[in-house]
Amino acid sequence: MDIIKMSVGDIVELKKPHPCGGKCFKILRVGSQIRVVCQTCGRDMVIERPKLEKAIKKITNNENGVQNG
Repeated sequence: MDIIKMSVGDIVELKKPHPCGGKCFKILRVGSQIRVVCQTCGRDMVIERPKLEKAIKKITNNENGVQNG
């Protein structure tokens, strides 16, 4: 299993929506647990890295606008 490269400031789009309806989350902290904030409602949460990696549909690098996945 390859580790997906993510960095602080990246925007990730998930396969399933958050209960508020938003699918995009901004990464605030990276490690074995990843801290993200919902771009729609502002909810801040910590997710285990393997669980988040399985849920990612697309990663957008915030600085360059580069899309991965």
